[in-house]
Order: sequence, then C-alpha cells, then structure tokens
Amino acid sequence: MIEQSYEDRDGWIWLDGTLVPWREAQLHVLSHSMHYGGAAFEGQRAYDGVIFKLDEHTRRLKQSAELLGYTIPWTDEEINAACNQVVAANGLSDAYVRPIAWRGAEKLAVSAPQAKVHLAVGAWTWGAYFGEEALRKGAKVDISDYRRPAPFTAPVHSKSSGLYMICTIAKNRAEAKGCSEAMMLDWRGQVAEATSANIFFVRDGELFTPTPDCFLDGITRRTVIGLAEQRGLTVNERAIWPEELESFQQCFLTGSAAEVTPVAEIGSWRFEVGDLTRQLARDYQSLVRSGSRAELSNAA
Repeated sequence: MIEQSYEDRDGWIWLDGTLVPWREAQLHVLSHSMHYGGAAFEGQRAYDGVIFKLDEHTRRLKQSAELLGYTIPWTDEEINAACNQVVAANGLSDAYVRPIAWRGAEKLAVSAPQAKVHLAVGAWTWGAYFGEEALRKGAKVDISDYRRPAPFTAPVHSKSSGLYMICTIAKNRAEAKGCSEAMMLDWRGQVAEATSANIFFVRDGELFTPTPDCFLDGITRRTVIGLAEQRGLTVNERAIWPEELESFQQCFLTGSAAEVTPVAEIGSWRFEVGDLTRQLARDYQSLVRSGSRAELSNAA
C-alpha cells in the first residue's frame, strides 16, 4: 500500500502563528536549514486528544534550536497552544504531532544569522511505528555501518535534522535487508541507540541501557525508566559493548513514535519477547491514556 504524500492531504498546519490549509504550508527552496541541516524538531503523540508531556517536548525543541545557534521567537505557552490547536483543527484524537523550526531564505551561506526563524506544527494519524507485527513478535533490527558522532564533533543533544542524515541512510539499508530498524554504535564502538529510538536490554530481571552521552536522552526513555523503578526494577545506565548482547534475554526500543516496541533480533543476536518487556509496554500505554489532562501534559 502506497502512503499518501505528506504534501497532498486535507487538514490544517500551524505556520508562523496562523493555521493554513495543509497544501499551502510551504517554504522556499532556498531556505537555509534545507541546505545546511539546521532544523530543530520534535515528535510527540496525542492520546485521546492530549499530547503526552507536551511541556517537556516544547522545552527540548527550544533547547535544540539554541544548540543550533538560533532562538525560536515564540514562548513555550504559544508553542503548546499551537500544538493543541493543530490536533483540534484536524479533528484528531490519537495523533502524531510534529513541530519544526528552521532558518529561512533571507541569506544562503554557511553563516546566516540574518535568516528569519520559522515554526510550523503538523499532526496526523500514525499507528504502530514499526507495524503491528513488530509489537506482537518483536522488531528485526540491522546493525548500522554509521556511528553516532562524538559530543565534541556535533551538537549531539539537539534533535536536529542534520543529525538524522546517517539515520535515514541506516534505516533505508536496514529495510532493504528486510529489517525494520537499525542499531547504531557510538564513535567508541559502544551500543548507542536505534535510528529513531533508544534501546534497552533485559537480563535476569534487570534493565540495561546505554548512557546517553552522545545521543538524545529520550523523553520516552526517561518515562520508561521511571515506570521500571516504580515496579522496583533495577535500571543500569552504563556503557554496553556489542559483545555483551549475547548475554541479554530481552530487548526493546522506546520513543514517542516507537512507544515501547519489543525486539526479536539484532544482527545475529536473538531475544525473546518476554513478560517484562510486555509489562512495561502495558504500563506505558496505561500511563499515556490515564490521569488528568494536566498530569499527562506536564508530567516530568
């Protein structure tokens, strides 16, 4: 089934302060961030009409822009309102929401402090990121040739378009091999993350996850760590080397798009889709779909 183009849809997108018809939300081909990879963006989900941890996502969006050298000229409250407005205007209940900021076309050169900063927010219905079968049987994961960069070579804690170039290449290669995702090592050769999700492993009832010193400490990652600790589980955040993977019994991915997705295999390593992984997936779904609107939107 061919997915409908994202430029040819009905609905509304918030663009620089105004809701505009979906097909009219455009930018110039000479926009600075399109050429130099300087867009800052977020991926967030709405459940039953409520965007989960919206405040946290908005703060990270603005922090990402600051790390890229520019300031988004809207307040947190204005960005939150824009996100909620887009979900409501499109008549959505469960949705994926994408705010994105970028430098415009006032100057096209490596340095362009004069370029105007723009902001847009779109939202659409998006089911299981890796498909329903992956939720049941576990995702099949390739190992990327590309590695996450060292923190002294790039603004690794920004969620920015330029840092996703190698992720796109890695995921495309993985899909060509029949996989749905790729795991990336860091510049040292340690396990880092997947192309668009953080990674966890299970051994003897304990969780193990890489220290996020050169990649995003994901909002969903932190949420799942909190859920695990509420269950009294030990969470080990530390360096993980690839050769250790054979000792783990379970594996799962976390992210706003991925939510909590079990992993069945990474390269030659195999994992069971076990009870602990499934319990945390249920806990996560229970959290995002329960409680008051304020608790869900603002929980830390």
